[in-house]
Amino acid sequence: MVKLSVVVPVYNVEDYVAKCLDSLLEPGRSRLAAGEEPGYEIIAVNDGSTDSSGDIAAEYRRRYPELIRLITIENSGQGQARNVGMDAAAGEFLYFIDSDDYLVPGAMAELLEALEQDFDICIFDSIAVNTLGEELEHRPGCHCASPLSLSFSPELLLENPDVWNKIFRRSLFMDNNIRFTPKVWFEDLRTVPKLYAYTDKTVYISKAWHRYVQRPDSVTNTSKVRRNLEIIPAVDELIGFYKSLGLYDRLKDVLEYLAFHSQFLTSSVRANLADWRSPVQDELIGDFLSKHPAYKSNPYVRGMSIRHKALSFLLTHRMYLGVHILMKLNNKLKNKKV
Repeated sequence: MVKLSVVVPVYNVEDYVAKCLDSLLEPGRSRLAAGEEPGYEIIAVNDGSTDSSGDIAAEYRRRYPELIRLITIENSGQGQARNVGMDAAAGEFLYFIDSDDYLVPGAMAELLEALEQDFDICIFDSIAVNTLGEELEHRPGCHCASPLSLSFSPELLLENPDVWNKIFRRSLFMDNNIRFTPKVWFEDLRTVPKLYAYTDKTVYISKAWHRYVQRPDSVTNTSKVRRNLEIIPAVDELIGFYKSLGLYDRLKDVLEYLAFHSQFLTSSVRANLADWRSPVQDELIGDFLSKHPAYKSNPYVRGMSIRHKALSFLLTHRMYLGVHILMKLNNKLKNKKV
């Protein structure tokens, strides 16, 4: 019986994909050697890779046919690769991991043990590392008090929406027609926060099973700076979704702060770090202010940290060089350079 399907989108990650797949193979290999069912499957979706990533995945499929399935599609983006894997999955639960990340030794076995609990979503921790495996930052998966449901903790919507530190019951996607949007940035933000509307069975396990690899070739750069504007339709879609369910009035404050943090702060800073003179900052801030002119009265905004308040002040007054210097210093102090 397949309890868990691990979906791995693969696109031009020839230097990383083997480590990712290796981290997923135990305890499956040991169980197969003992004549037992592995209890899970790995679905690698080759998203039209132009390097040797597809060949590497195919070799793993040849060596471990009982554990790994390989699907090859034309390049459609990570979101669509996840959709393809999800549709093909046999497991009751889904875990999505990026092919340049990996799990720590023993994590896969513990993930399977966690499935004995009664949940629809399980959140856990992650640690950001550089390509040498050196730890850069611990990333707690959840800060909310239990029980983890929107009725008790609407702040669930403010937790990191990334999929790689969560296990999902597959029916949450299938029964509610939730899919990842293809060929966009911020596909997790467009998707994961919607799932909380359909369940009050979310749990948090404070174990850092996942390693998020900070690649030198994936840092913010000027060639992709305008793609930060894709946060605008992502936030608009999420707010529209909760309006369609009749939940917006109850969740207005937290959704407005989500827009503020994701668009006004995070995406503006990402654009600033790429090019502090970029007009993308003005577009992001202007769009947010046009939709949320009274945001300063939001209780989550009022309760921000001093650091975020200082950053907000600089952005509001278009002091972009100051933002750039502040964030460069902050990143240096946190040792985030890779």
